This record gives sequence, C-alpha cells and structure tokens, in this order.
Amino acid sequence: MTVRVVTDSTSDLSPELISKHGIEVVPLNIHFADDVYKDGKEITADQFFDKLINGPIHPTTSQPSIGEFVDVYRKIADKGDQIVSIHISQILSGTYNSAFQASKTVEGEIDVHLIDSEQVSMSLGLSAIAAAQTAKQGGTVDEVIAAAESAAKRCRFVALFDTLEYLAKGGRIGKAQSLLGGLLKIRPILTVENGEIAPFSKARSRKSGLSKLQQAIRSFGDIEELYVMYSTETDDAETVAKSLGDLLPSGKSPMVMRVGPVIGTHAGPDLIGVGCLTAV
Repeated sequence: MTVRVVTDSTSDLSPELISKHGIEVVPLNIHFADDVYKDGKEITADQFFDKLINGPIHPTTSQPSIGEFVDVYRKIADKGDQIVSIHISQILSGTYNSAFQASKTVEGEIDVHLIDSEQVSMSLGLSAIAAAQTAKQGGTVDEVIAAAESAAKRCRFVALFDTLEYLAKGGRIGKAQSLLGGLLKIRPILTVENGEIAPFSKARSRKSGLSKLQQAIRSFGDIEELYVMYSTETDDAETVAKSLGDLLPSGKSPMVMRVGPVIGTHAGPDLIGVGCLTAV
C-alpha cells in the first residue's frame, strides 16, 4: 500500500519540486474572457503577467472541476493505495469543495483524506512536501496527514503588495478590506490568518516594505525552511533571499520562487512575499 500526495496549483510548486517529491498537482483555471488556461500547464508566468499588465481584460480564476479531481485520484491510485489531498484555504477558493465532492464520488473505490491547509502559495507547497517526504519514508496515512497538518500550522507568510487593486477585484481581500480607501502611496503588507487574507503592516515605500518583511521573518523564531516569492521583480526577491540566508541551518538556502498565474491574478505585479516553516 502506498500513500500518494495531491495538491493544487495555488501551491506554486516548481516543476523540479513536483518531480523530486512525487506530488500530483491539480491545476486551477485562468479566464481571460472566453479564453481559459490551466494554471501552470497552458500559460507561462511571462505570458500571464504580460496579459495581466498590458491586456484589456482582467482575468478571473476558478477551481478545478469535480471530474478533474476524480480523474487524478483514479489515475494515481493503485489497488489499496490511499491519497492525502492537501489544498488552499476553503475561505479563499472552492478547490477544497471540488476535491471533497470528488472524494465522495470515489468513496468505496479509493480512500481519499482531505486537508484544508488554511494556507496559500508555498506555505501550502511546504505542507505538501512534508506529506510527500513522510510518505516516501514509508509513513502510514495517519503519519502523512500529521506531517502535512504540522507543516501547515508552522508556516508563516507575509507579502508586500504594490496595490490592493487586484486582490479587491478578485474578491479575496478578506480582513484587508479595512486598508482600502486610505492607502494612497502606502504599500500594504498582508498575511494569511486562519485561512483568510489579513493586514500585517504597511510601509510608505517599497524599500521600507522590504525591510519590514525581513524584520517579520526574523521575529518568527527558529526556521527550518524559508522561501521568497515574487510576481515580476526578480532582483528584489534575490536581494531579500540573500539577506535572510543566515536564518537557515548550515547547508540550506532560501528558495526563490515565482507565483503562478492564479496567485498572480489576485496579487498583481511587483509582489514580494516571504514565508517560512518554523521549527517544531
């Protein structure tokens, strides 16, 4: 019996990490009017951000269909296998619900265990990686679930937004709604709190905002893994990653990752996010 790990494309896992850990990723959808693309499969990040910034149509996103999850579960599970399916916060997406309905469809045929990570982006990704590592080491399904849930609870994420315009358009602004209206020339710093977007801090300049991201990460205690996410500004991401490298155990370096089109739809250009997995 094997435990297989499934997540969704809002995890922003790179193809290298997906392959290394044997994780199955179900893509969400990007809609530019009548044109629909599978996140991470049918549109590159460069193509997406060019259309987002320069195109006339603001994109929308949608969760995978129930049938897509059913197809994936049936594709990866041999007889007796169990699946741990770990997803973006239910508050932010209907993806978990699609996976839940799919698990009911295959009930009695495939044993699917669902986890609402209450996270997004690489905080979700790190939860999936923790689950996959435990599965690869021969862990039971309960041990795999425990690893995923532990990692999700220990992940912290703060992000500097250039604007809240994209988050507001996508209806994912959550508790950060209070920051709208009075933010002329103020750059918001947001976090994920109990599965919802929430205000963390704010800055009067990008330089100040990047400094506050670094201060925040340094305040979270001992760190096992650290990542820096960006939408369009590679240089800032590399600079922040280099400045935080001392927080990691010897031999480890921060991961620098680009957000995918689904997260990019709601974050917009010039996003810099910093996240970590704190020690047990």
